[in-house]
Amino acid sequence: MLSSDYGIFSAGCGSGVYRLEQALSTTQRPCHKGFWGFLFISGMIADPSKKSGKTIVLVGLMGAGKTNVGRRLATMLDLDFVDADEEISKAAGCSVEDIFEDYGEKAFRDVEERVIHRLLQEKNRVLATGGGAFMNPTNRQQIAEGGISVWLRADLDVLVRRTSKRGGRPLLKNKDHKTILGKLIEERYPVYAEADIVVDSREDGPDATAKDIKKALEEFSSTTGQDTN
Repeated sequence: MLSSDYGIFSAGCGSGVYRLEQALSTTQRPCHKGFWGFLFISGMIADPSKKSGKTIVLVGLMGAGKTNVGRRLATMLDLDFVDADEEISKAAGCSVEDIFEDYGEKAFRDVEERVIHRLLQEKNRVLATGGGAFMNPTNRQQIAEGGISVWLRADLDVLVRRTSKRGGRPLLKNKDHKTILGKLIEERYPVYAEADIVVDSREDGPDATAKDIKKALEEFSSTTGQDTN
C-alpha cells in the first residue's frame, strides 16, 4: 500500500519517471501526453456523506464485457455507472496503455488502488474494474467492505474473439491473445472465484447478462440481507 493517496508522474506521460511520496493537487488537471509536472488526481477525496447501500463491483478478465454490461445494469438499477480505467485515464490525462508503456504496471496499479478506494467511499453505483484490480489483496478487502463483487466469467474462446475487436489492452499488445489470456485464466480465475456472485457473460448480448446479474443480486440480497441498491 502507498503511504499517501497520490503518486507522481514526473514530466507527465512520456517521461517514463514515476515516484511516490509527494501529495498531488486535487484541483488542477494535467494536459494529455507530456504534461509538465504531476499526475493531478482530481476529486481523490471522497465524500462519505453521499454513501448509502453498496457499490456493485464488476470483476473479470478483459473481454468479459464489464463496461457494456455495467452500463446496462446501472440503468436497470437506476444507479450511476463508473469505469475505473476511465477514471484513471481522466486523472492522468493519458490512456491506460500510455501509463503502462511510460511508467510500468506497478505505477498503474498504485493509482488504480487509490481510485478504487475513493470510488467505493462515495455513493453506491455500478463500478467496472480492470482485469487485474481484483488480484490486489487490498482492493479485494476494500471491495468486500464497501461493495458486492460480481465476477463476469467467460471462456477462453469468447475472450479471444472479443479482445481481437479493439486495441488499448496493454497486456495483449503485440502478443498472441489466446496464449496470454490462457495464462491469465489460470492465474486469475481462482481469485475471481472469491467474488460474492458469479455470472456467466452471455453470447446473446449485454442486456441478457445484465438481467442475469440483477436477478443474482436480488437472490443475494434475500439470502444475506445486504442492500444491493
